[in-house]
Amino acid sequence: MLYQPMDAALEIGWEVTLSLVMLGVLFVLAVPVWISLGLTALLMLWLTDVLPLSLLGESLFGGVNHYALIAIPLYLLTGDALVRTGLSKKLLDVAEATAGSLRSGMGTSTVLGCGFFSSISGSDAAGCAAVGRMTYGRLVEKGYPPSYASALVAAGACTGILIPPSIAYIIIGMILGISAASLFVAAIVPGILVLLAIMFTNIVLNRVHGYEDSGAKFSFTRWRHAMWDGKYALAIPFIILGGIYSGVFTPTEAAAAAVAVTLIIGFAQGTLTFADIPDMLWSSAKVNGIIVPIIAVALPLAQALTLVQVPQGFAGLIRSLTDDPTLITLLMLAVFLVAGCIMEATPNIVILAPIMFPLAQEIGMNDIQFCIFMITSLGVGFITPPLGLNLFVITSVTGDPILSVAARSVPYVVSILLVVLLIAFVPALSLWWMP
Repeated sequence: MLYQPMDAALEIGWEVTLSLVMLGVLFVLAVPVWISLGLTALLMLWLTDVLPLSLLGESLFGGVNHYALIAIPLYLLTGDALVRTGLSKKLLDVAEATAGSLRSGMGTSTVLGCGFFSSISGSDAAGCAAVGRMTYGRLVEKGYPPSYASALVAAGACTGILIPPSIAYIIIGMILGISAASLFVAAIVPGILVLLAIMFTNIVLNRVHGYEDSGAKFSFTRWRHAMWDGKYALAIPFIILGGIYSGVFTPTEAAAAAVAVTLIIGFAQGTLTFADIPDMLWSSAKVNGIIVPIIAVALPLAQALTLVQVPQGFAGLIRSLTDDPTLITLLMLAVFLVAGCIMEATPNIVILAPIMFPLAQEIGMNDIQFCIFMITSLGVGFITPPLGLNLFVITSVTGDPILSVAARSVPYVVSILLVVLLIAFVPALSLWWMP
């Protein structure tokens, strides 16, 4: 737990303004995110004195000493093992056998494959790289322009942050004190809606431009063979989600079970050896080494912002502009979209969630609905410049110009935004499971 004195609070003044200006300057200078956040937190704490600097080290380690965070490296390791064992390809084969007979079959199969991968790894970047390597060439062969094929994979991989088990839901649940398991349940329908929106957009664009016309008929025999061949790969998301939803596992325990099952399958099938383990651990550790330091330094900054009453000040500013819940919701959406364009999801969650959460409560938005709304809004940022993490990942795989891929991603940005608006104004989409 971070040190949090009950009555330590200051009015927003030049100390906070100077700290936030420095944060912006550091971002513009391309200083690594965790360093930028850490220096900003240090400066704000020193200037405002709301938290003794002597406790900063305790705050850093105490913030990441959280049981729920153990799930992050485990889900990353599961995704890496999925690729190395070839199980990810079997998931894609199931997707292609299911949707490949459609006129836009290969594109639809690619998006469905992204959804399958997301239901295991919880990571956008991992799914984008894995599915991109397997499908990009086939999409181009089917008639999709290279930059559009890249954009399709990047958009489909956005489901990594939206479909449970999502690392983002683990983080926001930890920050706001909401059960990650509850968020996983709530995210099912919104995640599927985003997946369907991306598929539908591709189908429409395909019919307009005539990218693909497979002409193949659905084969039940092929589908049955693909399902049987991919039975072990399909068992992993059932173990993860089934264990969580049935109450057998916590999300962290489910992640550990997923790692164990994936490794056992790989060893049993001979697609994985003990010599592969060090590389897998190193690969997952590198990604985890990006996420956890950001969380560690962002937590003291988020607490400092709370102690100097930035959330209350921001809420007051919004209320001074309008009391209309609809307009306030749209303003929150605008903040999330802009933040998603310029910063990764993890620091956005840690910093913005405590600021926006009280405002959402004031307009009557359910706590869980707010979490789903925020994460889905931030998900748009994965395919929007200048950050657009998925854009950078897919172009590093395919070599296509990033601006061209970004331009091709615009229809998918619009389709995801439509789902975000539905989530914001139709609470039942997030609260469908509650009595």
